[in-house]
Amino acid sequence: VTENRSDLEDLHLYATPREQRFRRFASLEFEGQLYMTPYDFIQAVTSDEPKRAKKWRSLSKQELNQILMETPPVWKGSSKLFRNLNEKGVISYTEYLFLLCILTKPHAGFRIAFNMFDTDGNEMVDKKEFLVLQEIFRKKNEKRERKGDEEKRAMLRLQLYGYHTSTNSVLKTEGEDLVPRSYWDTLRRSTSQALFSDLAERADDISSSLSDTTLLVHFFGKKGKAELNFEDFYRFMDNLQTEVLEIEFLSYSNGMNTISEEDFAHILLRYTNVENTSSYLENMRCRIPEEKGITFDEFRSFFQFLNNLEDFTIAMQMYNFASRSIGQDEFKRAVYVATGVKLSPHLVNTVFKIFDVDRDDQLSYKEFIGIMKDRLNRGFR
Repeated sequence: VTENRSDLEDLHLYATPREQRFRRFASLEFEGQLYMTPYDFIQAVTSDEPKRAKKWRSLSKQELNQILMETPPVWKGSSKLFRNLNEKGVISYTEYLFLLCILTKPHAGFRIAFNMFDTDGNEMVDKKEFLVLQEIFRKKNEKRERKGDEEKRAMLRLQLYGYHTSTNSVLKTEGEDLVPRSYWDTLRRSTSQALFSDLAERADDISSSLSDTTLLVHFFGKKGKAELNFEDFYRFMDNLQTEVLEIEFLSYSNGMNTISEEDFAHILLRYTNVENTSSYLENMRCRIPEEKGITFDEFRSFFQFLNNLEDFTIAMQMYNFASRSIGQDEFKRAVYVATGVKLSPHLVNTVFKIFDVDRDDQLSYKEFIGIMKDRLNRGFR
């Protein structure tokens, strides 16, 4: 186990919130670059802090090769992949950002993501095309960097990406600086072949110097020659969403088939900017005196709905523009029309009892949408 040197520790001051979280939960280091294990990633998206104090453990080349040799192929994936791998895996910072995207996007968006990587249009994604992701996320991240000591920022980039990066932006077209709202918007908007050719050239330059990771071996095989089709890509994304939800659900269910309505409220209010959660919990306790419980199917359907929150927001804004609140029947209908997800009456009633603070049996835009946007992005809007 390597001791964290003070000059590396103070890099935290120059890191963005996402970078800080990655550094806090990462537990492995190889040739100066930090990595998460699958266990670290699960902890980072389901816990406020690491369960144990982390000091980055240095991996030898032999240890890394052994980890990658034990990585299962993509057709052996399941909704227990990360739990089965546990500490036997390495996830880079750019892959961490990519996996966070997966957790917060609707299934319909998976096809968009796949088509973005498939730059030659053959309906298969190879390793080189996937490595373009490294450049997209790196360039997007550079636009969010905190100003400060350039030497410290360079050290931090080396620690996160494994190589020194240029500050010259690739994401420019005829002098226009593209500043999308999110990583996902970058994927959706960066569709020009010229852009991809620039990024692909850069991916060629860095691929020889970067180490393979668990995700790259899982998708493209130990020799990196396999190609990824959409069905396997979709299954991986769906499995990851399901796995994280199962972990959160099981952490409260104690082996039972349901969690309490209060536990459901606790999960919803995590990672939000709500300062006084006790008022929401007390509101729900008074209005749902008898516990019925929330099943995993209900729990999962609600988070599938949250991943479509942008479309649902349009429907809610129509009520907001008309200065009208929304009742439970209107809420269920708006959810189904906007997202195709059917929420059970009991689940909808529970949501209303949590967020209807003024107890008028109506749900206002302010009472719900703003809070849920925080929860959807797990505190990193």
